[in-house]
Amino acid sequence: MKVAIIGGGAAGFFSAIQVIENYPDAKVVIFEKSAKLLSKVKASGGGRCNLTNSIESTKEFSSAYPRGHKELKKAFQLFNNKNVMKWFENHGVPLIIQDDNCVFPKSQNSQSIIDCFLRETKKSGLKIEKNRGIKKILTIDNNLELYFLDNKYKPLIFNKIIVATGGSSERESFTWLEKINHKIEEPVPSLFTFNMPEESITKLMGIVVENVLLGLQGTKLKSNGPLLITHWGMSGPAVLKLSSFGARLLSDKGYNFKIQVNWVNEQNSEYVREKLLQISNEHPNKLLSNFRPYALPERLWIFLLNKYELPVLKKWNELGKKGINKLVNILTNDIYSVKGKTTFKEEFVTCGGVSLESVDFNTMQSKVCKNLYFAGEVLDIDGITGGFNLQAAWTTGFIAGKLM
Repeated sequence: MKVAIIGGGAAGFFSAIQVIENYPDAKVVIFEKSAKLLSKVKASGGGRCNLTNSIESTKEFSSAYPRGHKELKKAFQLFNNKNVMKWFENHGVPLIIQDDNCVFPKSQNSQSIIDCFLRETKKSGLKIEKNRGIKKILTIDNNLELYFLDNKYKPLIFNKIIVATGGSSERESFTWLEKINHKIEEPVPSLFTFNMPEESITKLMGIVVENVLLGLQGTKLKSNGPLLITHWGMSGPAVLKLSSFGARLLSDKGYNFKIQVNWVNEQNSEYVREKLLQISNEHPNKLLSNFRPYALPERLWIFLLNKYELPVLKKWNELGKKGINKLVNILTNDIYSVKGKTTFKEEFVTCGGVSLESVDFNTMQSKVCKNLYFAGEVLDIDGITGGFNLQAAWTTGFIAGKLM
């Protein structure tokens, strides 16, 4: 059996290794369009490779995917995060689990994952062809003929092909798959930070608030978690999660929108009012500047008081009902204008790609082209940060590599 893997990234290598493990006599070749292999694996987790997440519940795990959660919930029954962790440990990569459930190689170096893949593929005699971009696929009887962008390479015939070309922000990247009747969901960026060129909060760069609730004004879209103030705007898990779940909506808005920041992550404003009244009663003579509710960072607290024109030298018992109401609003509904986005580190993730309607998730085989399979981010699947995108690559790669 001759099998081609298109794409030398995480899903491509993992699916190739699965083919080898399931069909030891198969002739397998990986075609990578660039000169580099596994570049996103290299960059993942700041170079440490956050390869999965240790969350126990499948329901909770699959909810980390704005697109593909239903399909992956089913796929995780075949190969989940526990299977991934066991696989890497069994293939010579010891792992560690952080307090936030993120899983990394014990070496804290993504090269450990890359070395593991290269070791496994070398052992099997698998061929790797770099700088071999694909132009088109044609079906010939039950086989598939592969045409290359560079005409100096002759077309090659394979029994099976796994497409693992990764995500792309360019619609044209999917044209060759659309030509063989696959539905394509328009690609737009996911996982990005918010630019706020007109907001003075950027002067507080470096401040982290551990648990905020973010909302996209005019929608029901919300996310929570740590928020980082940067010199260009806002970042951190809460922002990245909101950008991920709102990827298509924010694209439609031209990345020009308003966010509501609930600095204390408390949706019931009455609870916040009671807390502030309690402070006013228990510390009446303390200055606003000297007593920070919810242990907010000092510089942020002073910034918020100034923004809403509450004198920092005012005493808590001088606030009155109006002042307390103003503070409640400051803490639970602080509004900022976002104008633009910035890619999160080197970890480029897209919403969109090959529609999940075009794929059978029991096998990852195309529903419109027999013997053609898909794995990884070329599909309209993407997750939030925390190892979820790589887990989707491992799971779909594992299923595709069984070539059922």
